[in-house]
Amino acid sequence: MPLRHWNRCLLLSGLMLSPLALAAGKCERLVVTGSPDAPPYLWQDPQNPKHLIGASADLLQQVAGELGIKVEILYTGKRAQALEEVRSGRMDMLADASLTSLGLDTLDYIHPPLLTNDYLVWTRQDSTLVYNQAADLHGHPGAVSEKARMTQGFGSFAEQQLSLTRTANLTQAYQKLLLGEVEFVLAGRYSGMAMVQTLGMGKDLLARPQPADQPGVYLAVSHNSACNDPWLRGQLAKKMTELPASGLTQAALQRNLERWQAQLSQPQPPAVSASKQ
Repeated sequence: MPLRHWNRCLLLSGLMLSPLALAAGKCERLVVTGSPDAPPYLWQDPQNPKHLIGASADLLQQVAGELGIKVEILYTGKRAQALEEVRSGRMDMLADASLTSLGLDTLDYIHPPLLTNDYLVWTRQDSTLVYNQAADLHGHPGAVSEKARMTQGFGSFAEQQLSLTRTANLTQAYQKLLLGEVEFVLAGRYSGMAMVQTLGMGKDLLARPQPADQPGVYLAVSHNSACNDPWLRGQLAKKMTELPASGLTQAALQRNLERWQAQLSQPQPPAVSASKQ
């Protein structure tokens, strides 16, 4: 065969094996982890402690399934441990990454975010606090769970301008509010709502409608993951763009809010660490 015909055959075969066709078979399975204590977005499954469940898990399973990729979302310890597993490449992806400058050194964030976590200002029903924007909280004592993950910008503002007591959990923050030790609590829209209802504080506390902060909940792929390629990142970004209009996001949040509330309302046996299974 003449050389020019051989080159043409190579060119045609290359076109037939498009990047999409090649990439689609490159990564068939993603091993994912995240925070074990961030309901309704992500938390450790009490029925199967080796795995994580929640809205983030459901949405990731949905979009990965549409791409023909299997996903396993595993418990790997506390948030810091989960982050280290992804940075090292032992896990491919973090399902609930916070966007930070430090994270950019080791992770590729998928934009737009999978979810947005509105942090609302919760006060007592009889509060006289006038609140329209975060600056209005200056000079008023407040509380926030140490598990809260704000944007870097709001975190800096809060450290410099606000008087915030950090509590071990959201329950303690709300108790301080009811006792009058603080004037407000910063808590996520859904986690705050579920906790208020579970604690029977619905008639005592209210959430102001204007969010104080709106951190994104991102999918983030490890730089060291064998699955980290342009095709995967591009396809995930496309799916993230389509999600808000699909109605799937709100449905997943509502479903997992109810799931977590049901879990809170029933006595649960102590969760067994996956490492001891």
